[in-house]
Amino acid sequence: MKAIVTVVGKDRVGIIAEICTLLAEMKVNIIDINQTVMQDDFFTMVMLTDTKGSDLSFGEISEKLNQKGKEMGLSIRIQLEDIFNSMHKI
Repeated sequence: MKAIVTVVGKDRVGIIAEICTLLAEMKVNIIDINQTVMQDDFFTMVMLTDTKGSDLSFGEISEKLNQKGKEMGLSIRIQLEDIFNSMHKI
């Protein structure tokens, strides 16, 4: 099952490493990743992931990402690819 993970917050060292490590621990594969730092301190990242290899439910993955976001002072969200695409159609 493909899903989109979005991360937004103040830039600092290690953001990508921590989030990718968590995804790997949950056996969530990262298919594509795009990140940028805007105005020298605003970090944004969007990842296309595949959750089918995970033993966790989508809700459990979402909760773990949400908790990690709170710990890191970031907004981390995951949405099913179909829902994400539907919400962003013009």
